[in-house]
Amino acid sequence: MRQWTVDAFAPRPFLGNPACVVEPFEAWPDDSWMQALARENNQAETAFLLETGDPARFGLRWFTPGMEVPLCGHATLASAHVMFTELGLDAEAVTFDSRSGPLIMRRSGDGYAMDFPADPPKRTTVPDGLAEALGVEPLEVWAGAYLIAVLDSAATVRGLEPDIAALHRIAGEATGGRGNIVVSADSDDPAFDVVDRFFAPGSGVAEDPATGSAHCILAPLYADRLGRPEVRFLQAFPTRGGVITTELRGDRVILNGQAFTTVESILRV
Repeated sequence: MRQWTVDAFAPRPFLGNPACVVEPFEAWPDDSWMQALARENNQAETAFLLETGDPARFGLRWFTPGMEVPLCGHATLASAHVMFTELGLDAEAVTFDSRSGPLIMRRSGDGYAMDFPADPPKRTTVPDGLAEALGVEPLEVWAGAYLIAVLDSAATVRGLEPDIAALHRIAGEATGGRGNIVVSADSDDPAFDVVDRFFAPGSGVAEDPATGSAHCILAPLYADRLGRPEVRFLQAFPTRGGVITTELRGDRVILNGQAFTTVESILRV
């Protein structure tokens, strides 16, 4: 059985967020086996695909090294890239059935467009301990599936060195309770409107290089603030960085990004 490592939301190889994608199964393997393989891969996510009667429709599940998660944008992008580029899917779009509902992926220019559910956040109070864990006082805090700490500048976002263990204990009013976004629209790069980072110690990932699910929350927030549906995001993970463009369409978010295969491997177990 084959497996591919794909850099997702990457303008070129060795940037963005790597995900492992396993060749589609005829039936789901045991959960413990999938978790063990995700732990062995030691990437933010390993994606597992299930064949259906439709050649352009698959079941999709995602595992971090520590747990199964309900939504993962970059591993969905990586899965679509594998289907179109590595396995030669000849279709206009591919649909993935997941715990977050059907996720539709299409080719878009030199990348891919993902149709995901929007998660508009609500303004909330600053949770106890958040400023201390981040090492900076947020200007505002919002809550969707993850907490969003709005900071004063892109430089502050880039230079942040949070206490990861302390962040693990802080969920506030986040509905998912397993991630912390830091963000600023004071971009220091004219190519982007917003600079952000994402920390997910509750899911076994100290910091994620590029996170589609986080931008399902950020997209409606900044589309409203900027007064237009399209927003250009840079997720400023040190040494890598992910590039994500979002377009808000009602209660859906179109996430646009590129992907590159860096490794093809053979599973012997």
